[in-house]
Amino acid sequence: MHLLLRTLLVLFRSRRRPKLDFFDSSTLPMRVLPTDIDIAMHVNNGMYFSLMDLGRFDLMIRSGFWATMRRRGWNPVVANETISFRKSLQLGQRYTIETKIIGFDDRASYIEQRMVADGEIYARAYIAARFVSKTGPVSNEEIFKAAGVLPPSDLELPEWVRQWRADGALPSTRRPAPHLWN
Repeated sequence: MHLLLRTLLVLFRSRRRPKLDFFDSSTLPMRVLPTDIDIAMHVNNGMYFSLMDLGRFDLMIRSGFWATMRRRGWNPVVANETISFRKSLQLGQRYTIETKIIGFDDRASYIEQRMVADGEIYARAYIAARFVSKTGPVSNEEIFKAAGVLPPSDLELPEWVRQWRADGALPSTRRPAPHLWN
């Protein structure tokens, strides 16, 4: 909820920023606000993923896919995500959220996102995302058709990303996933 105002600002401002192609990378300038930090006075580890949502919104809006997605009643959902930290972003510090689609498989789109300050990567995340409609998951073929794009011929999902997705996946919602720690 605390990112609601910033989300609305990104949704508004991204419409006025230069257009991007579907497979371009997005750069979203940001500043660390008091609501982003924890008791250690740096961006809280959990806040990084929330802020990265804004980078994905920026890419979707600037590429024109946001309007297509909303018109069709599709919603983006995250299926897997992982992050690595290198340096801490501090209160008041300027940085950018860099967002780029890195590939696809039969179930998801894969995005790499980076928090960059002073030309250095502070954190990097990989996200497996899907689009869903009222009738279920939206296929990549439907996404490409709706966006009027074809994936670049040299866009190949790294094998380690496929393995990461397989190793971290939970069972389908149609199958049981019992909790057996006790």
